[in-house]
Amino acid sequence: MIRVHSTKKLLTKLPIDERGRIIQTHPGTDAANDGQDTLLSGWHANLIILQGRNCVLMAHDATRFPVFIPCLKKADFAHLDHLFIDIFMNTLLKAGATDAQMQIAHNALAPLVLDSQCDRSVQGTMNQMAQDLGHSLWYNNAKVADLLPYSTSLWLADRPCTAKGVKDCIWPIRAMLALLDKASPPE
Repeated sequence: MIRVHSTKKLLTKLPIDERGRIIQTHPGTDAANDGQDTLLSGWHANLIILQGRNCVLMAHDATRFPVFIPCLKKADFAHLDHLFIDIFMNTLLKAGATDAQMQIAHNALAPLVLDSQCDRSVQGTMNQMAQDLGHSLWYNNAKVADLLPYSTSLWLADRPCTAKGVKDCIWPIRAMLALLDKASPPE
């Protein structure tokens, strides 16, 4: 499973069961590594409102790698698992991940399990990313509906981030690719 620490604002929008899993409208999509935390576990998620549209911003705790999911409607929240996987994998691809890194990431994918425990350091990083998005939209006189999720996630990942207890800056793309490199290659 991939553990996601979510803000209460986002949790109220999600159809989750008592275990913190998103209630699937089409069951039967459970992954093989459903029971334990995977290499990719440990994310924070927040619901942000940009130009009156519901968007979800997620950041990996250790690497600060972002996933931006724009313009969600009520029915889309039930598919957050699938949207996360699609945007995460395609952002990795745009970031220049190798075939081996993509395979390791694919093997580590699992259903999301959400809770309300949050780390203020990661939330601070996400708040900075959300402010950067809002400023970019204003400065470029752009519409949030025109943002491409993969490119926007990559744009947010290509900047230094600070973290509590970490001396140097974290570059999310480099950190995520290094995390994937540490895992043993699939056989």
